[in-house]
Amino acid sequence: MAMWQPDRAVTGPERATHADVDALNRVFSEAFTDRYRKDGLGGVRVPHLNPAIWRYAIADAGDGAMVWRDARGEVVAFNMVHLAGTEGWMGPLAVRTDRQGGGLGREIVEAGVKWLQQHGARTIGLETMPRTIDNIGFYSRLGFLPGHLTVSLQRDRPRALAIDASRVGALDQPGRAAVIGECGHLSRELGAGVDFTAELDLTLGLGLGDVTVLRDTDGRAIGFGLWHTVPLVQGRPREELRLLKLVARDFDAAIKVVGALERETAAQALRHLTVRCQTAHHELYAALIADGYRVQWTDLRLTLAGTGVDQSKGVVLSNWEI
Repeated sequence: MAMWQPDRAVTGPERATHADVDALNRVFSEAFTDRYRKDGLGGVRVPHLNPAIWRYAIADAGDGAMVWRDARGEVVAFNMVHLAGTEGWMGPLAVRTDRQGGGLGREIVEAGVKWLQQHGARTIGLETMPRTIDNIGFYSRLGFLPGHLTVSLQRDRPRALAIDASRVGALDQPGRAAVIGECGHLSRELGAGVDFTAELDLTLGLGLGDVTVLRDTDGRAIGFGLWHTVPLVQGRPREELRLLKLVARDFDAAIKVVGALERETAAQALRHLTVRCQTAHHELYAALIADGYRVQWTDLRLTLAGTGVDQSKGVVLSNWEI
């Protein structure tokens, strides 16, 4: 007599919706908690993300917000695939713990790569924990090559610095549209087609944070920072300002944008300013460390072989984690 076998059928990808948030949170928490356990950190429990962050991730990904379901219709895997002009990246992505090791992880990554290629991405990448050799080996076998680190730098008790900058959220709708258009032009110019317009619009529309813009003496935009203050973790208090995207014409403008965000953090009585800084920008990274920022977290950036923007102008920091 044949032994009973569980139904391993999987359907997808299909587009994730806000109705999937609770299921996405469960798969995310369980998969990453299991990952920590396998890395020897059995006492770590990864919490659920703030539902507002999931809504942002789903909206930003659009058709790239992919979920796979089992025979009962429950979420078994997901991949949030994002496109910002020429820059494409994946995250978060996970496979339910009971379905790992059967090839589904490869399937969801390859689906994300295919989607980004079809939509014209010139950079295709993702980030993972540097200590997780299994993940690095897995992605490397799929053609991803390790590059520099993205280091989360944090300053406690930010200073109220005297730097003249403006907030896009303080403008009326026509004014917002005009300034966001300026920001899009600046990022496309400096980042070889990278465009953060969707993230800027969503951040303001969903009330997650704001955009701080720096101008020169002639009134031209020379830098901006996209930031969130909504808590990342479900149930946590609002206590930090997180810089997700920074675009600046040069090092001096980048430092001034960070300084303006210190002032904003202090004005909102928040405890921390967190900057996601790619170590490819050696001068900026070294300056922030010298100014008292401390290392909080690290991620290893991997890009698909044959992709990657040659950014030769200015400073463009782009967060590849929600």
